[in-house]
This record gives sequence, C-alpha cells and structure tokens, in this order.
Amino acid sequence: MMNKICVIGLGYIGLPTSVMFANNGIHVHGVDVNAAAVEKIQNKQLHIEENGLEERLIAAIDSGNLTVSTTPEKADVFIIAVPSPINPDKTADMKYVEAATKSIVPYLEKGNLVILESTVPPRTVEDVMMPILKESGLEMGTELLISHSPERVIPGRVFEELVNNSRIVGGINEESSEKTRDLYRAFVKGEIFLTDATTAEMVKVIENTYRDVNIAFANELARVSETLGVNVWEAIKLANHHPRVNIHMPGPGVGGHCIAVDPWFLVEQDPENAKIIHLARQTNDSMPLFVANKVKTIAEQQQIKNPKVAVLGLSFKANIDDMRESPSVEVIHHLKELNLELTAFDPHIKEQKFPQQALKLEEALQNADIVLILTEHDEFKILDPKQTANLVRSKIVLDTKNCLPREAWVKAGFDVRVLGDSKHS
Repeated sequence: MMNKICVIGLGYIGLPTSVMFANNGIHVHGVDVNAAAVEKIQNKQLHIEENGLEERLIAAIDSGNLTVSTTPEKADVFIIAVPSPINPDKTADMKYVEAATKSIVPYLEKGNLVILESTVPPRTVEDVMMPILKESGLEMGTELLISHSPERVIPGRVFEELVNNSRIVGGINEESSEKTRDLYRAFVKGEIFLTDATTAEMVKVIENTYRDVNIAFANELARVSETLGVNVWEAIKLANHHPRVNIHMPGPGVGGHCIAVDPWFLVEQDPENAKIIHLARQTNDSMPLFVANKVKTIAEQQQIKNPKVAVLGLSFKANIDDMRESPSVEVIHHLKELNLELTAFDPHIKEQKFPQQALKLEEALQNADIVLILTEHDEFKILDPKQTANLVRSKIVLDTKNCLPREAWVKAGFDVRVLGDSKHS
C-alpha cells in the first residue's frame, strides 16, 4: 500500500508534484531545507510562480493531505526532487541528490519505494544513490524498491503536463518499475513507459540535449544569416514547412535548469564521443557575448556617447519567474565588462536581484538609448511604442526574440534590429 509519500525538495517540480498527489487523496509530507520556503507553504503562500499552483496548494493543505517541514518522516514512498546543477567547471554537482538520499536513510523501512525525479547523469541511481541507500540495511530490489522517473514538464504549464504528458519510469528491477507506474497513475493520464533506471536517466538527458543542439543550430543559422543578409526567422519558418524539418528558434542563449545543464552530463561522462553536444553547448554559451557585442556595435555605429541600455527580461523563458542559468544574467555581465551603462526590468521578478535592476518598467526605459529584449514576456509584446518613445533618449531596439510587432515600432520612429536579421528599419 502507498498511503503516504515523503517528497524531498519543494521547488519548481517537488511542490507541484506534492500538491498533485495530495489533491488525489494521498497523504504527502513535503520537505525542504529552505526554512523560509517551508514557512510560506505552511501559510498557503507561494515561493515560486506557477500557473494554478496557489489554488491547488490551498486545497491540498486545507484537505489535511499536505504537510511540510524541514525534516523527513516515515512514509511508504520517498520522492527526491532536488536540484542537480553543474559546477563552474561544467561537471555535475551531485551534492543535493546525495544529501537528500542520506536524509531519508534513517526513515526507510522494509517495503518502501524510493523514486528519484531529479534530472541526473546516467548511472546516478546505481553509482550515487544505491551505495547510500544500502546503509539502511535493506536489500535493494526486494526490501527496498528504487526507480527513476524524471519530470517532463515546462514552467508555466506544469499541471497540464504532469497530467497529460507521457512518463518514463526506470526501476532497478521490474517490481520497482511497476510499483512506480502504479503510484503515478494517481494523476497521470499520459502513457507510462517502463525501462531500467540508467536508460530512464539517459532518456531525459537525451531529450534536453536534442533541444540544446537544435537551438545551437538555430543560433548558428542566425549568425550566418546576419553575414548573408537573410532574415533567419523567415528562413526557419519556411524551412519548417518541410514535413521532416523542425528547427527551433534562435535567441540570446539557453537557460533553465535542464537544457543549459544536462548536455554537460554527457560531455563529462564521455568527452571523446560527445563532440557535437560539446560544440552545441559552446555555441549557445557564446550567444550572450555575441548579443552584448552587438549592442556595443550598434551604439558605435550610431555614434552614441555613453549609451544607456534598457535590458528587458531576466528570466530564461517567457512568462515565468525562473532565472536559473538565464542567458540574460550573462548578457548583463558582458555589458558591464564592455563598460555600458544599463538598467534591467522583468515584470515576473519581484525582488531586486542586482543594483541595476529597476522595479518599474518606466524606470528602466527612462533615457535609454537601446532597448534590449531578452525574454519574450507577454507584457513586452504589448508594450506601447509611442509611450516608450516618450521615455527613451534614442529610439533603438534590439529584439533578440523577434517578439515585437516590428511595423508598429518602426511607425513610432524606432530603428528596430532583430537578432539574425541584418536588414533593419
């Protein structure tokens, strides 16, 4: 029987997962080392932004099915959903997974199931978790079942995708896989595919690496298009009409806890063979500097002395508050290195993350010479170019996401530049 789940990690994946199980009749005890986040959740307040989370959290706590604290409790199932970032040298940082695994060992009992949801390098379950779990004295695969079932959701649509997306479950044996599948059937309507733990780990890393390589291809095309005088956005759109072509869109870099991180797991484990993967990472990581240099070149071409840049967008993706691995942070770093004055604004980032961040859009745009769009938030798409024209000093826009209605901005007197399009207005 799986009457109680203990979820370790209450971030962008752990909290929505906890809420989903709780609202489907299972008692969940959520655990996080961040005491401030735990206190907020106890008070039915959010520490992360996600559509539909607040009402689901309130329902889960009011039902009595969700409790949270900073320490684990005995349970039938333990789900580990903690970060798995990379170190500055691009190697995998497993300290959170290791610490979370160690934290549950004293609470494990015969018949328990341990599920790792974090995206990790292949062989993490076997090489990192299982040696720690053996300290419980339980026999792996019989007395203690273990599996990996990585999340496959996108921020902003987590609940819809938790329910409807297919899911991969990889157990250390057949029973581990089947028990995990049966548990997720509490709310998953999508197909659930069973495999072994290492293959499941590999599948998730492959999915994100595919997207990273695809984006790197798009970014490379954007740079080539600028050289050739082609609008890359139009070219990609037309190429994608081919039934077997699906090219992603370029941008100022790649961010988030998955696509910008996971490919490095494969590069670290097999650098001799992961050469395309490595080059794609280098290409995407080079885009923030490319964008910053482009800003400086525009200012020099327009002979603007001491230009001020208004950076719009700090999160790595539209309409969310997640800044993990955001290329915007790197763009700002490079702009500072180029001695360019800047202000930055993001409607979804409520707390000030660095001194140049304005908390109001008007403040960021005031006396700006170049408006730099780095995230395609809905709020930016509907910006009034006429009102913007009254705030800025020079009417120049560099749109790295091709998200502004170009004609309207040109009509308001702006010189509109778009990443991957050397033709400008």
